[in-house]
Amino acid sequence: MFTRTRIIFGLGLAAPALAIALVGASPASAPTPAAPVMQQVVEGIPVTSAEVRQACGACHPSDAEGRMSRISYRRATPENWELTVKRMLALNDAPLTTEQARVVLKYLSDHHGLAPDEAKPVMFDAERRLIDFTYAGDTQTHNLCNQCHSMGRVLSERRTPEEWTLLIAMHRGVYPGIDGGSGGFRRGGGGGARGGDAGGANAKMPMDLATDHLSRAFPLMSTEWAAWSAARAPMRLTGRWALSGHQPGLGPVYGEVTIEPQPGVADGFVTKTTFTYVTSGRTVIRSGRGIVYTGFQWRGRATESADGADAWREVATISRDQNEIAGRWFTGFYAETGLDVTLRRVPPGVLVTGTDVPSLKTGTIGQTVRLYGANLPMKIAPADVVLGAGVTVTRVVASTPTMLTVTVDVAGDARVGPRDVLVAGAMRPAALVVYDTVDGIRITPRAGLARVGGIVHPKMFQQFEAVAYHHGADGKAGTDDDLMLGMVDATWSMEEYSATFVEDDIKYVGELSAAGLFTPNVDGTNPERSGNRNNIGDVWVTADYTPPGGVPVRGRAHLLVTAPIYMDWSSTEVGK
Repeated sequence: MFTRTRIIFGLGLAAPALAIALVGASPASAPTPAAPVMQQVVEGIPVTSAEVRQACGACHPSDAEGRMSRISYRRATPENWELTVKRMLALNDAPLTTEQARVVLKYLSDHHGLAPDEAKPVMFDAERRLIDFTYAGDTQTHNLCNQCHSMGRVLSERRTPEEWTLLIAMHRGVYPGIDGGSGGFRRGGGGGARGGDAGGANAKMPMDLATDHLSRAFPLMSTEWAAWSAARAPMRLTGRWALSGHQPGLGPVYGEVTIEPQPGVADGFVTKTTFTYVTSGRTVIRSGRGIVYTGFQWRGRATESADGADAWREVATISRDQNEIAGRWFTGFYAETGLDVTLRRVPPGVLVTGTDVPSLKTGTIGQTVRLYGANLPMKIAPADVVLGAGVTVTRVVASTPTMLTVTVDVAGDARVGPRDVLVAGAMRPAALVVYDTVDGIRITPRAGLARVGGIVHPKMFQQFEAVAYHHGADGKAGTDDDLMLGMVDATWSMEEYSATFVEDDIKYVGELSAAGLFTPNVDGTNPERSGNRNNIGDVWVTADYTPPGGVPVRGRAHLLVTAPIYMDWSSTEVGK
């Protein structure tokens, strides 16, 4: 049975990462790093929490200014602070109780965290999005760090130059093998060239170049952090929130979330969520709780069942005016199943959140359109519902406070492009698109990833989605003026991805459902396959679609089916 080590703090903190705050020498087998240049300490964030000083003070003493060693010279996201706390428990035997761990994590995330503008570019990491990300700031730094973990983890930190140097020392001490090989810290830096006079006495090693860059690009103090620390407002999230979202393969969802304070928990909240999938009509009801870190970072967990077995994690960002919460809810061992959501605070008046159809074709007569929102008028005339130029609302079929059903006619000569939706004066910008032809479809993701499993390790599934597009005014595919028309019901299939003369991956890697969901085969060797190989491989995933009155179109994406992750050291449970 495959298991993951868990250290429970009451927040559900997960498996420890194998890393410690090592400041001494590396093992004898590893090259001795050059002594870091120790600068006079002129900055640092005092720790004002008595609980944190008590919990961490045995190893991290304070100076006369209240600055604690290591801790005061670093800022990070809640996920990165969680990794640190787990390292202290796992490798340094830190004597933290469950309650102390919760207090330490909350305080450090709040007072030694990132500002919204600093966190925004790396939210993909906390939201567990599988994307192809390349850090453009410095290629060698990206290559050096991205070999072992997401570059997002690095970009989720701010440190003094000394702290960046000590971080490199920790990596070399715990993982001495990283010094060797063509991608090592000292020998190649993942493909980058050495600095200085190449090969000379003054040449800088890849790790030194990375430290120099990180110190300049991600210093401890910043104008963003100074501004946010001064302007951060108390959390006022209590009330009703209108939900809109999209789940790949299942389409749009609409609903409502109520948020109430959680007694006895600082910045803690309890939630009740109800939403409906537009395409299938299935309604989901979940109860959950969440904590807000640093005044804008929502971390929560919600479930449909009483035992919590079907829990979904919630990672989202709260807007500065606290009227919108947007992010990703996800589940699955690899967090591969997700729902992109936006919550908007329900105002006293009408709120429009979206429509059930993302696009309308020119020349359409009598099409039914459902409009979603909050406080929608129960009695409303067709003239009070406006869907933009060339689109006429002919009848209001039904109305509730959360949904209006109308019929519309679209003029044959209506101009192609996005349309705002207005209901009784309330507007949702670019809520749908008017188009005349479907010029093509694209499969998302363009490069999918699945992992075999089910015997010893969990499976990683991959959901594909076919999305129709109009080429826009320039008539060219893949340009900025392309119009996304929404998910379409395509016919799915797989083809061989030819990399060798004899390919048989399609027979063994797994199955693709009629809804575009790929289920990988089992892990382990397969005696039916030549060489007793396992069930990994590459295939093409194709989607075919014929629009009404149009010509057939096809999309294609690459799918890599690979081995399980045998050890998961990632931080996955902040805010449980």
